[in-house]
Amino acid sequence: MDTTEPLNRFDRIVALLQHLQSSRTVKAQDLADRFQVSLRTIYRDIRSLEASGVPVTGEAGVGYSLLEGYRLPPVMFTQEEAGSFVAAAKLMQKFTDKALGAHFESAMYKVKSVLRGSAKDRVAALESQIWVDAAAPVFNKDTPHALDVLLDSMADKKQVALQYQAFSSEATTERRIEPVGLFHENNFWYIMGYCHLRQEYRQFRTDRMLQIKLTDKPFTREHGPLADYRKPKAPREKVKVVLRVEKSFSKFIQTSRTYYGFVSERIESEYVEMTFMTEDQCEGFARWFLMFGDCAQILEPESLKHQVSEIIARVQAALHLQPEPVFS
Repeated sequence: MDTTEPLNRFDRIVALLQHLQSSRTVKAQDLADRFQVSLRTIYRDIRSLEASGVPVTGEAGVGYSLLEGYRLPPVMFTQEEAGSFVAAAKLMQKFTDKALGAHFESAMYKVKSVLRGSAKDRVAALESQIWVDAAAPVFNKDTPHALDVLLDSMADKKQVALQYQAFSSEATTERRIEPVGLFHENNFWYIMGYCHLRQEYRQFRTDRMLQIKLTDKPFTREHGPLADYRKPKAPREKVKVVLRVEKSFSKFIQTSRTYYGFVSERIESEYVEMTFMTEDQCEGFARWFLMFGDCAQILEPESLKHQVSEIIARVQAALHLQPEPVFS
């Protein structure tokens, strides 16, 4: 007799109960997606919880929830789960604002209070051994509580007043926005929101917010999920670029090359031939190439060679040097 299925089902039902405790309402499809089972299996598991005395309520088209006030005693964490909190805490310290970091720190004290002795020892041992460093300031020094304000805005559906400095302008503008959602990308936090000044949906970077304040004005419209406003950009014409990079150096651009449209590579004896599909007239690629140009060669296109040569000529002119041929 196979005893694996009952054990798996037991673990799943326990995890399902924890999921119900973590949210006010949970859709059956979301549970099925998380546990990778059918809706029929979820319905059966819910009936098992009900039969064991757990007060689960359900409403068609809405989802399942636990009766208000019903909670199990604090769950026990494994040593590995407890250890993961340390990394999470370090990331929260560096990549969230001070107010949100303080809330998380308070929550962590509550979590630590229910850890067993061995798990507490593991957390204590790891806390001084993990270090996270942000590549750039995530928030403006004058708005150290930006995330906290934005989260309150989305939860309470109240507008936010901003003094914002766009990347392309030295001047600042007063903005009133209705935040839709937050996302973290390329080491920065962004808010997607409806801008009353521009009368359209825009994204704003938190480190460019010079002032931020939650207002009493309610949202003027219903907003959809964040994903609806972060649709892929329309494809632009791309150009094929082929580089020959010294094999000993190629490993140093493994991470950054993806950003510039890396497609494939072919390893030769002393070189790695890399193929890219990059946006046409992209001067950024030429400037990126100059970072390691002494260890690489442009095979195609000719236009990129000329673009790199022009940048070098401008640098030489700025240094009052006599330009020399770069490519034969």
